[in-house]
Amino acid sequence: MLYIVGTPIGNMEDLSLRQAKTITSAEIIVTEDTRSTGMLLKRIEELFHLSKKPECRLISYYQDKEFEKLPEIISLLEVGKEIVLISESGMPLISDPGYLLVKEVIKRKIPYTVIPGPTAVVTALAHSGFKLNHFTFFGFLPRKKGDVNKTLLKAQEVSLLLGGSPIVFYESANRLNETLLLLDVVAPNAHVCVCRELTKMYEEILRGTPKELSEMKFRGEIVLVISF
Repeated sequence: MLYIVGTPIGNMEDLSLRQAKTITSAEIIVTEDTRSTGMLLKRIEELFHLSKKPECRLISYYQDKEFEKLPEIISLLEVGKEIVLISESGMPLISDPGYLLVKEVIKRKIPYTVIPGPTAVVTALAHSGFKLNHFTFFGFLPRKKGDVNKTLLKAQEVSLLLGGSPIVFYESANRLNETLLLLDVVAPNAHVCVCRELTKMYEEILRGTPKELSEMKFRGEIVLVISF
């Protein structure tokens, strides 16, 4: 059985009892980052007094290893192992590893379920103050300037097609200022909400035009919400 488990996006007190029980009951934890998983297991023990099974092992499963590790994980599932899939934070598969595994699990009719948890996308949307009847998530913006510009133009088309619904991106703090300057060319009157370090101690929500926000300095993990 495969359990796809969401984990906190920053604040460990967002852990649910169901998440904690599922993770500590696993025979194998398939994880994007073994270091952060060690910290998660420690926090589960502190909050819920639950420990992973002594025989439980961790399998590193990040983007570059998805295809390589897939046969081993499928073989373990087919002999009845209880396996948990987690990301470094948030929900697996949402701009994180897991797609190939879940696709193969469905194909082979291996039982699986999803244990929900917080996601940065929905948390940022709730912070934005924009009307949320519809929204579109574009994932991580490209690294190259030309590709970012094309993506922003496409996002504007999608937003207008859906009646002005907001668009959500993940972006690096190091590239955000340049992205906002590109957005200022594409849509200078856009309403922008920058959500930084969501649920963490230094959480910050900043709103303004692309030009206004481009003059600020940013650190940490960023979710960018745009209403064209």
